[in-house]
Order: sequence, then C-alpha cells, then structure tokens
Amino acid sequence: MEYTHLGRTGLTVSRLCLGTMNFGPHTEEAEAHRLMDTAHERGINFFDTANSYGRDPEGNLKGRTEEIIGRWFARGGGRRERTVLATKAYAPMGDWPNEGRLSALAIRKAVEASLRRLQTDHIDLYQMHHIDRDTPWEEIWQAMEVLVAQGKIIYVGSSNFAGWHIAQAQESARSRHFLGLVSEQSLYNLLDRTVELEVVPALQHYGLGLLPWSPLRSGLLGGVLRKEREGTRVRGALGYADAVLEKHRERLQAYEDFAAELGTDPADLALAWLLSRPAVTAPIIGPRTPAHLDGALAALDVTLDQKALDRLDELFPGHRPAPEDYAW
Repeated sequence: MEYTHLGRTGLTVSRLCLGTMNFGPHTEEAEAHRLMDTAHERGINFFDTANSYGRDPEGNLKGRTEEIIGRWFARGGGRRERTVLATKAYAPMGDWPNEGRLSALAIRKAVEASLRRLQTDHIDLYQMHHIDRDTPWEEIWQAMEVLVAQGKIIYVGSSNFAGWHIAQAQESARSRHFLGLVSEQSLYNLLDRTVELEVVPALQHYGLGLLPWSPLRSGLLGGVLRKEREGTRVRGALGYADAVLEKHRERLQAYEDFAAELGTDPADLALAWLLSRPAVTAPIIGPRTPAHLDGALAALDVTLDQKALDRLDELFPGHRPAPEDYAW
C-alpha cells in the first residue's frame, strides 16, 4: 500500500479510501466486516462513511452503516486504533427541526449520535456533507472548535463544496486562528471534471486534500461495455447510469479499447488517472466484496506516462483553471 498526507496535515492515510455507502443496502453486515478486515490486511487505513448512509429504498434506517462499522470496531483487535475514520453530517436524520444541516445545535446532535453508532470516542475527520447557506461560518467554526477542544473530532473536512465555499470557509477559519478545512470530497472522474475549473485550484491554494467520490462513475468507467457483452453488468447504484452510458457509449468503447492496449483493466486505469491528478489524496472506492477490493488495489501498480495521459485527455477533455477555461 502507498501512503500520503491528508492535504497539508501530518496525518498519514492510504492512497485508496474505503467507502462504506454499500454497507447495509447492498453489503450485508458479516460481509462488510470481512471487507473491512481485508482492507486492513491490504494496508488501507482510511475509511469513509456518513451519518445518513444505510437507508433502504423507502429512506428508512439512516445511520445503519455507522452502526455496522461500530459493531466491527467493538470486536477489538486494534480495529479502531488502526483506522482513520471519516464521517459526515448535514442530511436530515429525522422530521423534527434541527435534525439536519449545520447549525451549532445540529452539529452537536449529529456528532453525539455518530459517536454512539460508531462506538468510538472520537471522529478523525468530520465532514460537512453539503454547504449550508443559511448558517454563518462564525457559528459553524465555533461549533467545530468546541468539538476539537473536547476531543470528539480531530480534523474538519467538506464535501460537495464549490471553490467559493472553500475560500469562504478558510478565510473565516484563518480569522479565528483555526486550522479550518483539511480535505474536500467531490465528484471527480474522467467523465466528470468540472472541479478542475475552481475547486481544484482552491484546494491547491489552501492545501486541502481531494477525496474523489464515484471514481468509476457508477461503474461506467469499470469496463461496462465488456460486462454488458458478458452479461455480468450490475446496474449503477445511483440509477442514472443507463442514460449516461447511451450518451457516451462510443467514447467509453474507445476508452475500453485503450485500456486493452495498455494491458490494464478499465477500472484500474480510471483510478490510476485520479491518483495522478493534482491535489488528489485518495479516491473513495466502494467495493461490495473483498474480491472487488483486491481488484481496486491493482490501480496502485499502474503508471501512466505523458502519452497515456494525453490520450485520456483526448477521450475525456478536462478543464483549465477558471477563468482561462472560458475567457481570453
């Protein structure tokens, strides 16, 4: 396993982050426990979850994923001590006021509930799952400072923030002599490169690590056309993969052909490309089985030369930093 620092911090994390959104809805608890054990055996020490994960199709059972992880921690054997644990808050966890978003009260309630479900006394990386435009940064940072002082969280991160939001957050934190954000989770893959306009430049400026989610675009970059021919394709978890597939079918076929030329699996190529990008700390992978996890590890052995990177840019054009991307 390869390791790096999370953004500008001294925290050491694996170059792949184990995403747990499948735990509960798609991966049963026993299999999830085996998967987390396998991740540790393979050297992955960075796990990501959220307080809202675990929902069934009706939207019930929020928090179930954290509970599954908590029972795994409770088994001992150094499981908690060896894990850099990241979770998130923002989504409503009930129908009553202040059961979601980022008011100081909501943050306090969310942290305490996550700690109970996770059966731990602290969260290593506490992330805001979305921007809350109704809560001032002074209130958010005051709440986070209290939690850090209490030892309940160590670092703060964001998810799905715009570049402007990151600048707002960091300048407000700077005025309070607070570390502020150390990482950002964003949708980022060969098909979705919008963050290159303003988010990535903001991350580089402020020294934040980028944690790309959906690195395979719901499986579309994982050899979907080959699997379709073989009859082994699993429908994308987010439900919109079919429409995107039809829109990009020709491009995806060229991509899979290029992966074959390189002698690598399309999924490994997509992850290797992300690992080569500026500011990226660790793509968040969402394997459903230990076998899927082992498959993802192969990406760490893929080295892409400039010719290969240029070919990927031809297939999936990216963005220059704004405003040069759209102005003179």
